[in-house]
Amino acid sequence: MKKFTKKGFTLIELLVVIAVIGILSSIVLVSLSGARNKAKDANIQADLAALRAGAELYADTGDYSGFCASGDASKAISAIAKQGKTAVCNDAADSWAACSPIYDTTNLVWCVDSAGNSKAEPTMTCTTAGFTGTVCP
Repeated sequence: MKKFTKKGFTLIELLVVIAVIGILSSIVLVSLSGARNKAKDANIQADLAALRAGAELYADTGDYSGFCASGDASKAISAIAKQGKTAVCNDAADSWAACSPIYDTTNLVWCVDSAGNSKAEPTMTCTTAGFTGTVCP
């Protein structure tokens, strides 16, 4: 008579390993969503910073009139729109400002302007009707 020795894994052992891998992967996926939102926020802030650089090049003489309709502003605003957020830009002869909501969980709005402000505003509304100034509040 032949004697059989046990080789391999049992079904229970395999199921336990698969369950542990599933739990670990779900933890990793949950923590990555926060990192994705932070990356999107940094991208929006970079687009608005590029808007500031474009505004300074546009207004060599100090006149910002028409900047928000220019090509540089349109590129930055459309880049933000591709990320699923809206950006609003307002200009006047002597100043300009732009804002966009960010993905932060506290519903912040990032605002930049010609006075050098670049900040998050918790109480600001960034819509065409809600943001009409040329300075960040």
